[in-house]
Amino acid sequence: MLATETVIFVSLCYIGVLFGIAYYGDKRADIGRSIISNPYIYALSLAVYCTAWTFYGSVGRAASAGPAFLTIYLGPTLMVTLGWLVLKKIVRISKIHRITSIADFIGSRYGKSMTLGGVVTVIAVLGIIPYISLQLKAISSSFLLIHQYPSLKPLSSQSSIGLWSDTTFYVALFLAVFAILFGTRNLEATERHEGLVAAIAFESIVKLVAFLAVGTFITFFIYNGFADLSQKALSSPELRLLMTLPKDAGAFSSWFAHIFLSMMAIVFLPRQFQVMVVENVNEAHLNKAIWLFPLYLVAINIFVLPVAFAGMLSFGSSGLDADMFVLTLPMANKQVFLTLLVFIGGMSAATGMVIVETVALSTMICNDLVMPVLLHMPSLKLAQREDLSSILLSIRRLGIILVLLMGYAYFHYAGEYYTLVSIGLTSFAAVAQFAPALLIGIFWKGGTRTGALLGLVAGFSVWFYTLFLPSLAGAGLIPQDFLEHGPFGIDFLKPFELFGLDAFDRITHAVFWSMLANLGCYVAGSLFSRPSAMEHTQAAMFVDVYRYVGRVHDSSVWRGTAYLPDLVSMLERFLGRERTEAALDNYAMDYGINWDQSLTRDPGLVNHIEKLLAGAIGSASARVMVASVVKEEPLGIEEVMDILNETRQAIVYSRELERASAELRAANQRLQELDRLKDEFISTVSHELRTPLTAIRSLAEILHDYPDTTPDRQREFSSIIIRETQRLTRLITQVLDFQKLESGRMRWAITTVDLRDVVEEAVSATGQLVADKRIRMQVNLPDASRPILGDRDQLIQAMVNLISNAVKFCDPDRGQIEIRLEYVADRLRVSVKDNGIGISEADQKQIFNKFQQVMDPTRGRPPGTGLGLSITRQIIRHHHGELKVGSTPGKGATFYFSMPLKPISAIPAQ
Repeated sequence: MLATETVIFVSLCYIGVLFGIAYYGDKRADIGRSIISNPYIYALSLAVYCTAWTFYGSVGRAASAGPAFLTIYLGPTLMVTLGWLVLKKIVRISKIHRITSIADFIGSRYGKSMTLGGVVTVIAVLGIIPYISLQLKAISSSFLLIHQYPSLKPLSSQSSIGLWSDTTFYVALFLAVFAILFGTRNLEATERHEGLVAAIAFESIVKLVAFLAVGTFITFFIYNGFADLSQKALSSPELRLLMTLPKDAGAFSSWFAHIFLSMMAIVFLPRQFQVMVVENVNEAHLNKAIWLFPLYLVAINIFVLPVAFAGMLSFGSSGLDADMFVLTLPMANKQVFLTLLVFIGGMSAATGMVIVETVALSTMICNDLVMPVLLHMPSLKLAQREDLSSILLSIRRLGIILVLLMGYAYFHYAGEYYTLVSIGLTSFAAVAQFAPALLIGIFWKGGTRTGALLGLVAGFSVWFYTLFLPSLAGAGLIPQDFLEHGPFGIDFLKPFELFGLDAFDRITHAVFWSMLANLGCYVAGSLFSRPSAMEHTQAAMFVDVYRYVGRVHDSSVWRGTAYLPDLVSMLERFLGRERTEAALDNYAMDYGINWDQSLTRDPGLVNHIEKLLAGAIGSASARVMVASVVKEEPLGIEEVMDILNETRQAIVYSRELERASAELRAANQRLQELDRLKDEFISTVSHELRTPLTAIRSLAEILHDYPDTTPDRQREFSSIIIRETQRLTRLITQVLDFQKLESGRMRWAITTVDLRDVVEEAVSATGQLVADKRIRMQVNLPDASRPILGDRDQLIQAMVNLISNAVKFCDPDRGQIEIRLEYVADRLRVSVKDNGIGISEADQKQIFNKFQQVMDPTRGRPPGTGLGLSITRQIIRHHHGELKVGSTPGKGATFYFSMPLKPISAIPAQ
């Protein structure tokens, strides 16, 4: 048996564990050791999106529409994976401006407008009321079901039950108490609730484990796995239809609308904005959340269809609510502990949503509805009160109670007539109205307060008319004729067929008209209205947030006189003495300020204090409070734009300085590289010169020390000395030529040159060298070639260098060189090919670098020098050609260059 006392006791123990986690999280945050500064906890906190709708309602949706339940999870997956740059920008803006809620964000974007923040709050509260009633319905229904364990029978209507006898009423009060304990125990300047986030992350694990446990039991213990369950489902014509995708246009439009709504909901639901944006500790956590959160959605939905099919097969005609199959299936199979775990999982999903949602809404009610009204009531003298934190906390606590009571009232009178999914979609359509003002507003500076206000009012009015009022009519609270014939019998205004559009289901219909009205009014209102100076400022700060990042202090747009004692006194009334002193000390440390000196005018300080207040009472109210103690001089639009332009110029100047510093660092590295290359050049030339000098000296010493050497031996030594002397002369000439080329002092004798003669002369000059190495040389020349303009001697030197280089690296046993002169388009191309070891791709890229060794001796290849190749390259370049190399390691290398046939009149004769 599962006694009611046991269920209540376990529930209280579970809530106690949550409260303990939240308390521990807050304490750790107070000492600067956050337990939520972790991307995994951040991703789990985002799973507050999975409410009782997911835990219970997805199965109910799958039992009636098959795979269509997935649309509510495809949207968030698309948003966090594809739209993460948008999410990152929203988080960055919120951190810089200390945004406390979505109402604060939109109001702050459009000139810190109190009116706009208030409108957003009203829309959020009225739009979320059905969603909160959904959670109350889920908790109440699951409790009443488990209360009658082990029997199973449909639940009776609760609309006729009195207030004091209604379980749901006590559930609402119970949740109000815990929401107050979790979210309003103290007033934070940052409006961050680290303990609450830790508890929500834990709840996400509990509901996932509970759903996976019941799914595993149903799939693998009641049935023999997915295949067995699918086979049994296919045998039922009704269930077979649920396993097919829609084919008609109406169904596809419904899918599209639901995906769009869920994409907007993951950002614009107050609780999602709270955990994703306000509670974000590090925006880098988004990088992991973009794949962890979709993975969580996959895991918690993997057993939805199996549970739905099992429920239909077991309770198809029993009248049991399909939304409760997750709970009734383990109850029917007498699984006491699993039933209790499922109840805790469902309660966890519902309570997590309610707590975060009511905390977020109470913040909006306090900061954007109540505080603006109180600040404009001079009789209250709010600015002169010593302690305002207790007043703010009381307002927020009353806000939580009010929201939950409104949610209960909606459930009691209308909510139980609809499925969990239909209730949730109604709320999704409401918060989607925030999309144009927020998303367009962070990318388009032209959006104005008037446009945002008109768009929100128009879109919400259509939502209210096409969804909220019909839900009351469906519950019998307003006449049914309103749905069937429209107001005053005007069919053209029927809420489900507005203006004669009857091709969509009611959710898609409402989304189409409300978003059309919202977007149209936003754009039109923005184009035909003139923004104020503050709107210009905030638009620039939001749209160009990455340009101003790290420079918020410097970009403060404020002018006037402020006295430090007044500012400190005002701040202490909201935050307390200890928090105020800590905040100001941090500011003084960051900007090198001495509080002992007289400080009567500091825009950065005023801006900083306003942001601290914004974390407690919202941007609009903070501005009013600061204005009450600061003698501010109004700025015109031109002055604001001048200040912003100066800021931009300062940023550009800063970037130019950074770029100049980078160029100086690069130049310094280049000088170091040139110094290294100079040393390499000296070392290379010294090595090349030392070889023939050593040979000459050695042979000369032999001739001197052994005068009796035979004449034949003397002639042999003399020929070697002559050859080495010639080699030395060529090396010295190369060094001198290289210096002349590099310094630009080379004298060019430009005449008409026949490249065919140049090649023949170079072959003749290197004939002895080729013969000594026993290399076979093949020369392919055309019968005649068109002349070009050039320096004949320098071109011959270039060819000699290329042939000498080929000789050096030919195969030592069967060396072969192929020289070819041919026409290629309008150019003459000369190529020199050897059959040596070849050149790697890496060496090809650097082979022409000055002073670079052509072959690396550390790889077992003959050493060489890049001096000759560098000279050759410079000569060819001067003749408007380009020296290139092609090679495959092990198969030789080919050096080639091409010369233009047209006269080179641009070559100067020096």
